[in-house]
Amino acid sequence: MEVSLSATDAVLTRDRRTARSPRGWLGRALAIVVALVFVVFFVLPLIWLLLAPTKTPLQLLTENPFMFGGFGTLVENWQSLSAFQNGIIWTWLGNAAFYSGAALVLTLVVSIPAGYALALTDFRLRRALLVTTLVVMLIPNTALVLPIFLELSAVRLIGNPLSVILPFSFFPFGVYLTYIYFSTSVSRDLLDAARIDGASEFRVFWRVAMPLATPVIALVGFFNFVGNWNNYFLPFVMVPGRKAPIQVGLAELLSNVPLFNPTSAGTVNIEVPTLALATIISVAPVLIIFLFSQRFLVTGMTAGGTKG
Repeated sequence: MEVSLSATDAVLTRDRRTARSPRGWLGRALAIVVALVFVVFFVLPLIWLLLAPTKTPLQLLTENPFMFGGFGTLVENWQSLSAFQNGIIWTWLGNAAFYSGAALVLTLVVSIPAGYALALTDFRLRRALLVTTLVVMLIPNTALVLPIFLELSAVRLIGNPLSVILPFSFFPFGVYLTYIYFSTSVSRDLLDAARIDGASEFRVFWRVAMPLATPVIALVGFFNFVGNWNNYFLPFVMVPGRKAPIQVGLAELLSNVPLFNPTSAGTVNIEVPTLALATIISVAPVLIIFLFSQRFLVTGMTAGGTKG
């Protein structure tokens, strides 16, 4: 017992000496600087955004930016936003939910079986498909917008919801995530045992592999949904007007704010607090999904760390 206490005292003494040394002070100073940078560039703008809809444009300019305005002003900004083009923001939100949700279903239907096949089955061109998936992952999405536009224009799908849903469902990163998960977390022996018992390949996948893949399904679904929800350039090109999703709608709102576009002064009544409220509404669905699915997301991100 005395030896244990002595060892503990030695460790504590060493930690105190390290904290008092120049290296310890330098580490603390660096940590404080990093925390301050994080607060200035991320936390303060978020607080301002949450408080802005409770104020009038004049209050935003003249009063403390981090003080709450009033619930009455919040209601007025909500009414102003809802009245813009006869409540088009709700149409934009519905469009975003439809495009992202439909693409999510297609992504899961394609990505999960594809990742499973690449990881746990042997077939010709398997390695070539895996390399192709990795190469496509490196191509920026914006670089593909023009060729996709030309292809869909050739089949006259521009302006159709499919012109957004089909490109959204193309998600090679999801295939790679699924491949990594099945390669590291699902035993081939378990699948071979099911095959020996007479199960078909589809039954092995559906009854054995799929129940084990819940974490990666949640991870692929979340990344795909968030990426599609926040995508601006592709929907802007494919479905303008009332068919646009919320991110394209936010850009239209921004162009109708006199502070950012002086040429629009006198033609619209959208102000900065109303724009801030629209921004919060556009982010809320993703935040809600994250809060309810974070347990599966954490499991999915850590599942490939050890061999199952």
